[in-house]
Amino acid sequence: MAMENLTFTSTLWRWEAQDAWRFVTVPADLTDAIRLGAGPPRGFGSVRVEATVGATTWRTSVFPDSHRGSFVLPVKKAVRRAEDLDDGDQVTVTLRLLDQ
Repeated sequence: MAMENLTFTSTLWRWEAQDAWRFVTVPADLTDAIRLGAGPPRGFGSVRVEATVGATTWRTSVFPDSHRGSFVLPVKKAVRRAEDLDDGDQVTVTLRLLDQ
C-alpha cells in the first residue's frame, strides 16, 4: 500500500535503561496512519521505515511505546554524528513506511 511520507519534529532523548540509545517520539496523531499503512504487525509491533534526518537517510523500524502512547524511532550514533545532534535537540524527521 503506497503512502505519503510522514514528516514531524520531535525532541531527541536518551533511553534511561540503556545510555547509548537515543530516540525521537513520533507524534501521537501519526500513530493511526502508521498502523493503517503498515499492514500486519511484526515482532514487538514494530513497523519497518526509511527515516530521513537532514541529509541522512537510513532503514530501521519504529517501535510502539505504550508509555508515550505512540511509536519511537531509534536514532543511531552515525546519524547523530552526521547531523550534529545532541540530547534535547529538536529533530525534523521524514518517515516512509516500507513493505512489511
